[in-house]
Amino acid sequence: MEDLKRLEEKIGYVFGAKELLINAVTHGSYIKEHDGEVKSNERLEFLGDAFFDAIIGEELYKIFPHKEEGFLSRVRASLVCEKSLAIAARSIDLGPHIRMGNGEEKTGGRNRESILADTMEAIIGAVYLDGGFEAAKASVLNIFRDAIEDAKNGKYIITDYKTALQEKLQHNGITDIKYVLIGESGPDHDKTFKVQLVVNGKPEATGEGKSKKQAEQNAAEAMIER
Repeated sequence: MEDLKRLEEKIGYVFGAKELLINAVTHGSYIKEHDGEVKSNERLEFLGDAFFDAIIGEELYKIFPHKEEGFLSRVRASLVCEKSLAIAARSIDLGPHIRMGNGEEKTGGRNRESILADTMEAIIGAVYLDGGFEAAKASVLNIFRDAIEDAKNGKYIITDYKTALQEKLQHNGITDIKYVLIGESGPDHDKTFKVQLVVNGKPEATGEGKSKKQAEQNAAEAMIER
């Protein structure tokens, strides 16, 4: 219970029904090893996704009173994406609180962006069910305060690294950009792809992902960050 109290402090909300919070931090892999003990957080994730989108949309509508729909949609997309959710999850040190199976944990699940993002959405859904829309809104605006402030100041999270990298390289006259598949691993239902980014015939970065597209995005991100 102490663990839950610390998480509640970071979320900025105290649950009346603690089982909702427990449900929110329970990954599907945990269920496979503890059959029948509790449900996974997938349904809460679905609910949290909808309210998170609405809360961020309303906040941006207030922040940018004179901006058109296209601009608001682009900024919202940068805030409600997986990367943004994972950054927020790390800011409240969510990883250690997630209940997951041993196999998932051994393969780095506690720091995996997709799991952190999904759990963050599940928590938003749990807060909504426990305390209503205003409670969920207050929690989201608290956790995502820095991200919203960045958006207000024109700093957006890149969600398409391939396009961002292409624009950056083309600005410097570089157009020879290729993504080459150099490896696959894992069973057919859970493959990991490895891609090499080649610029002007020279290998520049590699990326891995559960799809070729994600591996390409990760390779582009690696080059941008470097």
